Order: sequence, then structure tokens, then C-alpha cells
Amino acid sequence: MITPVDGFDLEKYLGTWYEIARMPAPFEKGLVAVTATYGLKENGMVSVVNQGHKKTADGKISIARGKAKFAGEPSKGHLRVSFFWIFFGDYIIVDLDKANYQHALVCSPPKYAWILCRAPRLDKAILDKLIDKLKTLGYDTLRLIAVPQ
Repeated sequence: MITPVDGFDLEKYLGTWYEIARMPAPFEKGLVAVTATYGLKENGMVSVVNQGHKKTADGKISIARGKAKFAGEPSKGHLRVSFFWIFFGDYIIVDLDKANYQHALVCSPPKYAWILCRAPRLDKAILDKLIDKLKTLGYDTLRLIAVPQ
């Protein structure tokens, strides 16, 4: 079972995150230098802007805009994200640097997952720990794609 982090603080989570690694996703195929930027909308929802470059860091930019809302209590790291009108998917933060909000592991079961960081690079020891956690959650980490930044 995939459980969201407790004690989640949306204000600290807002801003830009770099995608360090991801499970294969058709909507991100061939994208590099990927970032996700979260902001607070006037209606209380979260704006989501995912951006990446096709094939190389100076390739054509691909942007996806969406929105998110809490799946339950705001103190739990579980949001529902939509890029397509009324269709929402799970965005479950299962690991988070709660002290500084510098890295996170996000899952969208059963097949999608992302390792995010506030910087374009993540310390190898932390990356290895997050990959191990992903494996314990049942993901085939041999399929994990390192995202060039």
C-alpha cells in the first residue's frame, strides 16, 4: 500500500522541482530537462506547470498545464492532479525531506513515479535511498529513467 507523508505543508512544497528520475510515461517520452512548478491559485487549488525539452536541453519545449487539489486532509501529501478537464489522477508524496523540502518521491499508482529535487542534481546517497523505497513499493526500478538536466 502506498501511504502519503504526514505533516505535509503545501506552502513549503510550492515552487519549482527538477525531475531527477521517473518511471516511463508516454506523456513524457523523450523529454529531458524536466521541471514541475506548483503555485497556489485564488480558488485554493494548486496550479501545475510541467515543462521539458524534446531530446536535448535546447530542444523544443513541451509544456503541460494542470491543476491539483487535496485528496483528503491538507496535512497528508496526497493530491489529485488533472491535465485533462475533469479527469484526476493520484499524486502521492511518499517520501519528503520535511526539514527543508529539498527532495521528494512521488507515486501515481500503479505505474508512474518521480524523484524530484529543488536542484538539478541530487546527492547519490539520497537518490539510492529513494530508489530503494520505490522498489519496496513494488515498482520495477530497473525501468527507472534518469532525466538529464
